[in-house]
Amino acid sequence: MSNARASHFTRRGLLAVGGALGLGAALAACGDDDAKSGGSGSESAGAESGAWTFKDDRGTTVKLDAAPTKIVAFVGVAAALFDYGIDVKGVFGPTKTKDGKADVQAGDMDVSKLTVFGNVWDQFNVEEYAAFGPQLLITTMFDDAGTLWYVPEASKDKIAKLAPSVGVSVYDRQITEPLQRMWALAESLGADMTAARVKESKTAFETAATRLRAAAKANPDIKVMAGSASQDLFYVSGSNLSIDLEYFKALGVNFVEPPASAMKTGGGWYESLSWENVDKYKADVIMMDDRSSAIQPADITEATWKKLPAVKAGQVIPRSTEPILSYAKVTPQLTALAEAIENAKKVS
Repeated sequence: MSNARASHFTRRGLLAVGGALGLGAALAACGDDDAKSGGSGSESAGAESGAWTFKDDRGTTVKLDAAPTKIVAFVGVAAALFDYGIDVKGVFGPTKTKDGKADVQAGDMDVSKLTVFGNVWDQFNVEEYAAFGPQLLITTMFDDAGTLWYVPEASKDKIAKLAPSVGVSVYDRQITEPLQRMWALAESLGADMTAARVKESKTAFETAATRLRAAAKANPDIKVMAGSASQDLFYVSGSNLSIDLEYFKALGVNFVEPPASAMKTGGGWYESLSWENVDKYKADVIMMDDRSSAIQPADITEATWKKLPAVKAGQVIPRSTEPILSYAKVTPQLTALAEAIENAKKVS
């Protein structure tokens, strides 16, 4: 993990925090018309209309004779589409843990039934991908340059020649927008967005957002810190470049915010602290990166960590640093944070 963090920011450095910059408080309102409709802002046509088109967040319009069925996607994207009833058979990115179990980013998918072209960073078997006969590749983007997440730099051109791609931006926006984009993409691929469970997941998200807003308003002094642990360093995320944190902030959550000068080496996303300095910021609740690439709280042995007031008070919760972009998967994050703030003791 520390090696991954040490590499250059523009690609691999993002593994430390993931995230995106917010659009502003307007998107935090759950009841806007676009959100209620699962608004897309894209040009797309579903499987029922024959030809399939979709305009992605690069402004690229993909056109196919029919809705694709042989889709390869970043595992988190595949997990989101799975929640909407779209089965993706080929994936890349963290899919299986070392013991063969489903990675947290695989969501509810049965990983034993997936073709995995690369399970770790910079791994992508182009030959197997070509033999699979992909019709479409889908992934997220963590910058405004159209860089496709987890598609290796060295083989991206070969990969691009084998199938068109769709990029969903998780940069420069709150989480509500990529949620809407994934909704639109799933709908274009033939998902039934009128299904009861789908509509209920959207309603549950809105309810959870309302609860989080109320919890933050009722407990304005509760300070929340977003952290991630590696062997050598502890990372504190600022809210400006994380789709989830920016949205939570817009709902009123009071976050620890490292100064811009301290986050320069992290590209403005995070500040790196030695374990000796992990107590630099005061926090009542700590949200910890739940990805398999990060050390989990139960496995942190550093004495300075164990002495943190929030840790001693048991006020540490997991955070999906790369959220699965379905309402069903994001809602528990809002609920957990609301509950943590509601029940938190002021310890900072």
